[in-house]
Amino acid sequence: MNAPEKSLPKLVSGSIPGHLVSQTLPAVIGVAAIMSIGIVDAYFIGQLGSAPLAAISFIFPVAVASTSLGVGVMVGINSVVARALGEGDPERAARRANFGIVFAALIGVVMGLSLWLAIDPIFTAMNAPPALMPLIRAYMTPYACGFPLSLAIMGFNGVLRGQGEAKRTSTVSITYAAANWVLNPLLITGAFGFEGFGIAGSAYATVIGWGIGVLTAMTLLRGTSLPLNLALLKDCNLVEQARAIIRVGLPAAFSNAINPLGLSILTALVALEGEAAVAGFGAAGRLQSFVIVPLLGLSGAIGAIVGQNWGAGRYDRAREAALYAAGFCVVWGLGVALAMIAAGESFAQVFTDDPAVVAQFALYLKIAAWGYAGFGLLIVGNGIMNAVDRAGLALMQSVARVFMVMLPVALLLQPGMGSAAIFTAELAANLFGAVSAVVLVRHIFLKPQPAWAAR
Repeated sequence: MNAPEKSLPKLVSGSIPGHLVSQTLPAVIGVAAIMSIGIVDAYFIGQLGSAPLAAISFIFPVAVASTSLGVGVMVGINSVVARALGEGDPERAARRANFGIVFAALIGVVMGLSLWLAIDPIFTAMNAPPALMPLIRAYMTPYACGFPLSLAIMGFNGVLRGQGEAKRTSTVSITYAAANWVLNPLLITGAFGFEGFGIAGSAYATVIGWGIGVLTAMTLLRGTSLPLNLALLKDCNLVEQARAIIRVGLPAAFSNAINPLGLSILTALVALEGEAAVAGFGAAGRLQSFVIVPLLGLSGAIGAIVGQNWGAGRYDRAREAALYAAGFCVVWGLGVALAMIAAGESFAQVFTDDPAVVAQFALYLKIAAWGYAGFGLLIVGNGIMNAVDRAGLALMQSVARVFMVMLPVALLLQPGMGSAAIFTAELAANLFGAVSAVVLVRHIFLKPQPAWAAR
């Protein structure tokens, strides 16, 4: 199959608000579908008792951190594909797209093996009680073995996003999530005379869902301008393609992973306050992940819009997209915070009837929810910086947010405030993230010269 013929990238012309809506809405649906898996997991695992719920609370930040590393690979692929299309070079875009898919799958193999080997050291460092370790191992072993499938999905989605194919990306996510919705109750708690596998059933459902997602992505990519065509790899400089993806993907991976790494450390600190605090913190985090879905969808959509316009030299359109996105983050974040704070205990009772866990759940929302708008500005700012090949700035911002704000605040306040100190630390980190994102993105747009133009 020959490389695709040249055509104008779809996001370089037309209404910016229209593109934001058309790219973000499918992304929101897809992200909501993925996040709903966590809600379903927490619900059915909660039926097994407080110990499995506490175990999944330890697992959650590690799973998010692992996935975030994969998201970095996807961001790198998205960035190089979108910019190549914006520069009017679809042949290079096709080479990078096909290399990116293979590269992502290989990274998944390495990450899955590393995760499996490090199960005990990771969770021991997080202060997981010995009584919970068998439950944690039961989940993490199949999860790690199937992890390459997750990275393969990231590779395909990076290619789809770079082309502005938000609807197809959303379809992949919905298919994967739907498989989990069906399999989770069956494999966790059992049905129709089948006893289920307990907490391990959640991992089995996840891996099967990943496999279905890969098959869906392969099918959908065929109908785009950059179909899967591994024969193109024979004519491409593998080192050059890897360098282009890694230059964005590696900082983006660490930037994405640092946030859940900070969450893992906070979980370890919360563990010092007791099992109820861990369970409440983890369950509230699952719910929080769901309500910020529009912000996550927007952060994923902004990359293709800014990347294509930046590559085409349409800096005015890139700025316009950034301003509209920032405004949405503030409005949605504050509105959703008010709703979550008002109904905190009611939400908690969906997951558990343990009064201690409900209290910690509601306390977390009362404090941390005020940072939703800031978190939105942070992740959208990261998306913009990654799209314009400034992933190093996004990484520096994330490091400062966790190690200069989140952890010092938590350690300083915990002796006097207990678990509330941990929740306050998350709020402080998100407020810092908002301010730093605005400053950095503004600095980039004041000097709109692409980094690669100077190379």
